[in-house]
Amino acid sequence: MSGKDAAAELLTRAGLSVVGDWPVEEATPPYVAWRHVGAGTCAGMSERSGGSGGEPAVVVAADRHDRAAEVNAQWHRMASATGVLDEDGVFLIDFLGNRTGHWFRVRLTDLWDLAGVLGERPGPPEFVTMAPAGHALVGATTKAAGVCLVAVDRLRERREEAARAAAAETSEERVAAWESLFQGPQPTQKLLNAWARGLSLNAATPADLLPHLLERSTYALYRPMPAEVVDAMLAHPDWKRRASAAEVQPNISSEQWSRVILGEKDERRRRLLTMLAADRWAEIDEETCRRLAADPSPRVRSEAAHLRGLPASSAVVLAADPDDGVRYVACQAAWPYLDARAREALMADADGKVRRAARLLHHREHPISRSAYETLDVEPRTLEVCRLERDLAVPLARHGEYDLRRALARNLSLDADLVALLGDDPDPAVRFEVSIRADLTEEQRAGVRIDFDPGIHYNALDWVVALHEDHEAMRRLAASSHPLVRRSVARARHLPPDVVERLAHDEDRVVQLFLAESCDDAPADMLMRVWQWWDRQPEHARPSAQPPELSPAGPAAVRRRPEPAHAPTGPRRPPVHARTGGMPRPGPERRGALPGRLRPATVASGCGAAAGRPARQRPPRRRHPSPAAARRRRRGDRRPQPGAARRRRAPDGGADQSSRGE
Repeated sequence: MSGKDAAAELLTRAGLSVVGDWPVEEATPPYVAWRHVGAGTCAGMSERSGGSGGEPAVVVAADRHDRAAEVNAQWHRMASATGVLDEDGVFLIDFLGNRTGHWFRVRLTDLWDLAGVLGERPGPPEFVTMAPAGHALVGATTKAAGVCLVAVDRLRERREEAARAAAAETSEERVAAWESLFQGPQPTQKLLNAWARGLSLNAATPADLLPHLLERSTYALYRPMPAEVVDAMLAHPDWKRRASAAEVQPNISSEQWSRVILGEKDERRRRLLTMLAADRWAEIDEETCRRLAADPSPRVRSEAAHLRGLPASSAVVLAADPDDGVRYVACQAAWPYLDARAREALMADADGKVRRAARLLHHREHPISRSAYETLDVEPRTLEVCRLERDLAVPLARHGEYDLRRALARNLSLDADLVALLGDDPDPAVRFEVSIRADLTEEQRAGVRIDFDPGIHYNALDWVVALHEDHEAMRRLAASSHPLVRRSVARARHLPPDVVERLAHDEDRVVQLFLAESCDDAPADMLMRVWQWWDRQPEHARPSAQPPELSPAGPAAVRRRPEPAHAPTGPRRPPVHARTGGMPRPGPERRGALPGRLRPATVASGCGAAAGRPARQRPPRRRHPSPAAARRRRRGDRRPQPGAARRRRAPDGGADQSSRGE
């Protein structure tokens, strides 16, 4: 049973009817409400006495025989008096054991019993209720003396007052806050490790401190290190340390790549390091490329064929390598530099996979005929890049199987009439591929029927990203009817003011989210609006061009996150988070760190809301990929699996036929 279903079942047992949409959004988060309940402690208070700090509170003694009934009666009285119950009797509720982290919007039924059901176990109630408008709350928590009910009104005003006080913090108070970290018991190793992770990902952490953090956090590897530190990491006696540095350290020079790869005596490790350099698109000098292209190991030579900076002469040599696997990999890299005779030799190669790769490269420039298509073992994706003769393209577009039509819809050399035909395809996935083509006008795009699921993750469109610096193109595309086009526009780091205004009020909330995550020009009111409903890690955060200074409080504490994008942010001020090792929730509010974006009190208010709940600490994604997996990720490398002969329907809709391998 899901957390939502389990919570709904418990609420039903408590005599509550769930109403409206779920989850409840744009409301003060439950964890903030719980802090108010915890602040209104009833310790030392007699029954029906008032709470501290002007917050009305009631204690129902633990030894009362009718304790549950009395708690219910007192809660209803206080909820009615403070306006927690709206005119329709609807209110928001959260309770101990609710694993969803969201409010439920509910209404009382005739047989309701909050005190007897909502708690860690039947009897001791633990719940908090809030008005749908967010102006008041009433919570119940069980203490040794009994059940304490706390009512808090003027929630917004109280938060604003607290935020203003936090924003007005003096430098002396900030210093005292930092010093308080080291008073009392020494921090645990777990807490020290949490601090190291936060400091490793803080853009304001001094560079000379980063090497010292490596012993406690691998996150520091993702930050650019001084050259001497990188040298030490790449020369570390532990192979795993060397491999980790080669995989993620952004500040590896061409000379350092050469030393670490060529200095590795083990063939397997040398191959892995070469693969990492190729996957990271690292700059490798020509001499190193030539030496790797002449490596005794064919596996290393295969990886060398993918290196950036590989000289044309080395690529040509690899295309004539005695090992068929090397020739296969080098075929694509060498093709632009091969003369007609060398190309013909590859197309007549003794190895079938080399012949196939060469012929497909040939057909990127020369249209493939129907007869050649039927004799080649063509994967559907090859139809995206190969030129097709008309007598092949028409029957494929009209009668080809689903995967073939979908691949054909991505082919930018396809005739306009066939694009229009696929735009009216009965399969929605085919139509969707047509709808995101770069060569369509926005009028044509609007005419393609699509089934767009806003909950599915889509990557930004490459052709839109390539136009991010073109403001006129951004204006045109921001008005597109296609949500994915608008989402891709919102990923731009800078946009004209009129485009920002349009996207900030887009009907697709993911557009607003992407604008908050990616655009330096995102408006402050939208940042706070998105912050209220988005509770996950930002995926495309980019470091600020002017990162704020490290400060324990105030706007500078809400900072952009450095690369990698999936790492947790640091605490706003140490006394709140650092003692527990928790981290505030990262999100769009980090963009308020730039001067003039948000009022200090607004930032402090948003940070205060985030301070009550630790974020899910999601480490940067790391991998030590196998060479085969890395190859499959590379664009343009479509090596078929052994024995993967395909059967396809003939383009004209005739009987199935086996594709003949050579």
